Amino acid sequence: MADGVTLTRDDNIGIITLDNPPVNGLSFAVRRGLADQVEAALSDDAIEAIVVRGAGKMFCGGADIRQFEQTPPANAANLPAVINQIEDSPKPVVAAIHGVAAGGGLEVALGCHYRLASPGTRLGLPEVTLGFVPGAGGTQRLPRLIGVQNALDVIVNGKLLPSDRAQALGIVDEVVEGDLLTRAVTLARGLVGQPDAVRKVSEREEGLEEARSNPALFSDFRKKMARRARGFDAPYACVECIEYAVTLPFEAGLAKEREVFSTLVTSDQAKAQRHVFFAEREVAKIPDVPKDTPTLVVETAAVIGAGTMGGGIAMNFANAGLPVVVYEVSQDALDKGMATIRNNYAATVSKGRLAQAEMDRRMSLISPTLSYDDLAQVDVVVEAVFEEMDLKKRIFGTLDATCKAEAILATNTSTLDVNEIATATNRPDKVIGTHFFNPANVMRLMENVRGQATSAETIATIMKLSKRLGKVGVLVSVCDGFVGNRMLFAYRRQAEFLLEEGVLPQQLDKAIYDFGMPMGPLQMSDLAGLDISWRVRKSQVATRRAHLRYSPIADRICEMGRLGQKTGAGWYRYKDGSRAPIPDPIVENLIVSVSEELGITRRPVSDDEIIPRCFYPLVNEGAKILEEGLAQRPGDIDVIWINGYGFPRYRGGPMFWADLVGPRKIYNAMKRLHDEHGNWLKPSSLLGELARDNRGFKDL
Repeated sequence: MADGVTLTRDDNIGIITLDNPPVNGLSFAVRRGLADQVEAALSDDAIEAIVVRGAGKMFCGGADIRQFEQTPPANAANLPAVINQIEDSPKPVVAAIHGVAAGGGLEVALGCHYRLASPGTRLGLPEVTLGFVPGAGGTQRLPRLIGVQNALDVIVNGKLLPSDRAQALGIVDEVVEGDLLTRAVTLARGLVGQPDAVRKVSEREEGLEEARSNPALFSDFRKKMARRARGFDAPYACVECIEYAVTLPFEAGLAKEREVFSTLVTSDQAKAQRHVFFAEREVAKIPDVPKDTPTLVVETAAVIGAGTMGGGIAMNFANAGLPVVVYEVSQDALDKGMATIRNNYAATVSKGRLAQAEMDRRMSLISPTLSYDDLAQVDVVVEAVFEEMDLKKRIFGTLDATCKAEAILATNTSTLDVNEIATATNRPDKVIGTHFFNPANVMRLMENVRGQATSAETIATIMKLSKRLGKVGVLVSVCDGFVGNRMLFAYRRQAEFLLEEGVLPQQLDKAIYDFGMPMGPLQMSDLAGLDISWRVRKSQVATRRAHLRYSPIADRICEMGRLGQKTGAGWYRYKDGSRAPIPDPIVENLIVSVSEELGITRRPVSDDEIIPRCFYPLVNEGAKILEEGLAQRPGDIDVIWINGYGFPRYRGGPMFWADLVGPRKIYNAMKRLHDEHGNWLKPSSLLGELARDNRGFKDL
């Protein structure tokens, strides 16, 4: 064995095994070991062919990305060179792939002369999702093997393909139903002495012909991907590298790919995306809820409310194969909700993303009801009604009396006190917040809110359920708005103050969009409905929880009956059937009149001022949340804002972005804003400590 790689013999076949648990990652040591064992196999005259395989649960999960910012040891092996060494072998080399072959793992397989895979194996080049390009020949070999258009789709998409799809494309030569290693050794032995046994992907040209005969292929692809790739560097760099495969000889293309890889892998975008990759895995780790905490078995669910949120939540359960009962107070509301669910599924079917039979299966799992009695035996209930405390407490009292004793009672509240809701029951240990994001059947985030009495078992069950529903579950504690919306309030309040000072809606939203958000705060409000935040503001004023003051503009717009897209007008106006915002002079005149009323002299405000004015308070509120122990880690906040609010992934989330900007710079700006606007913008003590000590949130 040499550094996580073994070489054994089966008669005349050398078997090289990657053995670096848990994913056989291509660390510095493994790359060195692979190079040494390939050389040993080539030097052994008794070995006439080679099989490369992985030990444990997979072939190879790719590079060890934690080492990207480390200095390689003096004896480090260059992965492209190792793969060239495999491909240049005069002895046939067969890759026996099982589990996963991702990134550098697939690139190793592409250097082999034949590729076999077991059923259920997943293969791909996901580097783009981490902010860089394949760096060991992936962009040069794959288009030669499967064609340029297919390679563009696979590499720029970054998703792993199932083995049958990989075989159809030509990545895999054979999907082996029986023992994979036995078949690989048999194939390798049969290739010995065959004149065409050594097939080098790098020498194939037929896959490049389509692009050479269609010069517009690359420009057309760039146009097609522009919307989803907005702001990201890596997707465009992937296209650039694949274009090198078409226009340059293999060795020159390989050198260009490595040059692009080396530039991107140390960029802020790649660092940000690696941070998110690890942060999304860290959120499941809860110090006082150990991994071995017992969980309740969840086989059935219920949702209270068949509105937009309730229907979307019900779809999540059905999509995961869980029967779900949907309760409403009237037949009309129930029928409307079920029709919306059916229409949502039908739209997906019409786009070819869901089979009709699968839609029918999922609809069959959703049972509408007007009776709480039908909820008596479900394992978990999610309440999804209006943000009114009295209403929610009445519902939870009824659920407590109706549902079996072990059932978990969850609330989809986005702002209200989960502890107070729990007082309506005799099982506060089984009450928890499950804050889904709209549209609930699409958005990946579940902000799970633990109450003071919520048990470890309940928390563990809901965190496990989040994953089963295809969500990223993040655990937070109770405060006004929890983590995401509490930060959102600070961001939006400052945005609305900018309106009073001289900005108009379209400039504000465009600056935020150009920063990388999916839409600006005003357009987002129109989409969600202005009445939701209006109701929250009125509640805050009634309970004296409002911070000093907020801009009255949004309330005035609501008082005009403009509640957003659903009423055809909000901050903008909308044509029938269109979601495109149209600037409205009525709103602009209202904004100017409020400025006059408040005695504020309007002034020109640059986009360069809009970004820090909106996002520094966002970061400051996040720092206060960390101080108060309401989120476990800065990375948890980043995951919430990326998956729930569309903060650009290539910026790593607000707390990671704050480290790039510099906590000292943000702290000094917050001190100025505090002087201008009052106590609600007081700089966080934690932010002050980081600024003073020249540290970042990453150091916490």
